[in-house]
Amino acid sequence: MDYTPRGLGDGAPLSEQQLIGAPLHWPSEKALAERPTFGGRKANEGAEHLGLISVQALLEHLPRDRREARTVATLVPGEQATVVVEVRSISSRPVRRRGMRPLVEALVVDETGTLQATFFNQPWLVKKYPPGTRLVLHGSYEARNRFRVSSHAPTADEIGAGDEVGHYPAAEGLSSTQILAAIREHLGAARLAPDPLPGRLRARHRLPDLPSTLLAGHSGQLEPARQRLAFDELLYVQLDLLRRRARRAEAVKAPPLPAAQEGSRADPVDEWIEQQLPFELTGDQQRAVEVVLGDIARGHPMQRLLMGEVGSGKTVVALAAMLRAVANGYQAALMAPTETLANQHFATLQELMPGQTVPVALLTGSTPPARRRDLLGKLASGQLSLVVGTHALIEDDVLFERLAVVVVDEQHRFGVRQRTALDAKAAGPAGAAAPHVLHMTATPIPRTLALLGYGDLDVTELRELPQGRQPVATHLASGERDRARAYERIREELRGGRQAYVVCPLVEESQALAARAASAEYERLSADEFGDFKLALIHGQMASARKAEAMRSFKAGEVDVLVATTVIEVGVDVPNATVMLIENAERYGLSQLHQLRGRIGRGEHASVCICFGPEKSQRLKAFSTWNDGFKLAEVDLQLRGEGELTGMRQSGMAAFRFAVMPQDGELLERARLSAREILELDPELALAEHLPLREAVERARGSLLMATIPA
Repeated sequence: MDYTPRGLGDGAPLSEQQLIGAPLHWPSEKALAERPTFGGRKANEGAEHLGLISVQALLEHLPRDRREARTVATLVPGEQATVVVEVRSISSRPVRRRGMRPLVEALVVDETGTLQATFFNQPWLVKKYPPGTRLVLHGSYEARNRFRVSSHAPTADEIGAGDEVGHYPAAEGLSSTQILAAIREHLGAARLAPDPLPGRLRARHRLPDLPSTLLAGHSGQLEPARQRLAFDELLYVQLDLLRRRARRAEAVKAPPLPAAQEGSRADPVDEWIEQQLPFELTGDQQRAVEVVLGDIARGHPMQRLLMGEVGSGKTVVALAAMLRAVANGYQAALMAPTETLANQHFATLQELMPGQTVPVALLTGSTPPARRRDLLGKLASGQLSLVVGTHALIEDDVLFERLAVVVVDEQHRFGVRQRTALDAKAAGPAGAAAPHVLHMTATPIPRTLALLGYGDLDVTELRELPQGRQPVATHLASGERDRARAYERIREELRGGRQAYVVCPLVEESQALAARAASAEYERLSADEFGDFKLALIHGQMASARKAEAMRSFKAGEVDVLVATTVIEVGVDVPNATVMLIENAERYGLSQLHQLRGRIGRGEHASVCICFGPEKSQRLKAFSTWNDGFKLAEVDLQLRGEGELTGMRQSGMAAFRFAVMPQDGELLERARLSAREILELDPELALAEHLPLREAVERARGSLLMATIPA
């Protein structure tokens, strides 16, 4: 009997005995739903932890191929890899995040080098893997010689030795060998596995059927089998996101906000753009405005993500939508995650509307009680058309009369509930059932992550920068000679009448962390390096009034150097600031570094960013090479993996069992295209050929994978 499936490699067919080392036992039809047993309470608890709650789940638990194991010396940062190593030392340490169990770190070696392996939420490994234990580890290799372990198993074999094709990801109480024994016992049931993918779809993509995939996966053709199961996962997610989007468009109504009718009066938004804006829109801005205004002219709620390069002018696009709402007799709100950013948006809206009579107000946690009561009354009565604010906008006593457009800036900093809480404000006595929502971010998201995390949103990109923006030269620095030159470079700019930022990772000095603190640097620089200039300090622990005063004085040119933490990451626009020094730059992610750098280069003068950090850091080398935020996002994804970029690990992406990003980007594109084609033919997956697929999507929807993707 031939078990070489179509599209799963070019090797010779495998016999039944070659496949598992023992004869197959053909089971009954109910075998796939049965719960496998592993011979003991601890082992069964381990199986529960791994999700091996049925024979089908067990058969979908693929091994890792040790024949493809790499040596430590050949590992490449950002790649998934398997290594066979020996433990030299192992220990656990607490993790500060609430609810997290200790982190286990092990120094492991092979004949070519050493690694620092990290295991999450498995403190029992300290006793299980004492020094001298040989391990097969699978995971991602990161910068600074660190290896993030996703699966592991003890082994006595050298690379590629022994009868086992690979090792199976194990758990406390359940070994890889026990899992292999269970696989051999139940593998015959694979021939009964129902395939949820329609035959037409499998034929088009040259995919094997599911029984052949499972059999091949346990016979050594691991990567082709993984790809078929990864395609399934990605297809389920895309079907779910697109169905959710279609249902929302059909079931929920929003107020149509059309342009003024021709012949009656000039459209206020067109007038504002053509006559009152103090600059000309870029091509990207013009296209984005057209798309957004077209969205909100319809009676279905807009759900659009506007991704813009730092300084690309997202606020102008947002204001066009907000003004269109006002022109139609409705209200609009813009919510930002910090007071600093909310204040900046408020000032920007006022600057962008010279001559406009549209009232706009600011509502934050620092708004005085009397002023707050006045604003709440005007919002509830409809007297106030535009409001900018922070989380204060979603408090229970904030009511709108006719809220129709909601803009959420830096949307990834808000939780799903916080974003939807503002949406709910539209359902007032005279309001619509749902508002039009524009999500904005200055942190570009790679296409693979955008399709996964925000696949139910329309996406618009702003890559083009306004005329006059100067490119920022970025330099890496380390050592006292570089530091002396950096300070002199800053003094040159200050003597020329420009201003500077010094960014530190800490507020106060810490014995536990070897990093510079803003408070201490402010005192030292004021007395020493920049003693002839005026400095100000700003950080997140300061009172709002003090932060506002520091920013006001810096923007007014009364302060030469602003010493800060990342509180200035967004919402700070000072065109006269031309130089930034970032301390301990290795402590920041690429997107955060790019955001910080975006605070300079906003005026007519050339600007420079100086980063102090390890010379060999790949992340810092990439940062000094690329000014394009979209390119940096792709690099960051390669270096860090999909789980950490912009906090996506908390959004469920790490729950994929088979798909790996960005390596499976091409599979994701195919899955997205297939999902669109299927739903165009059968929006509810009601046709007979799609019923198994609908059931598979519903099963997947109940898992962590899809339950936690942002709605």
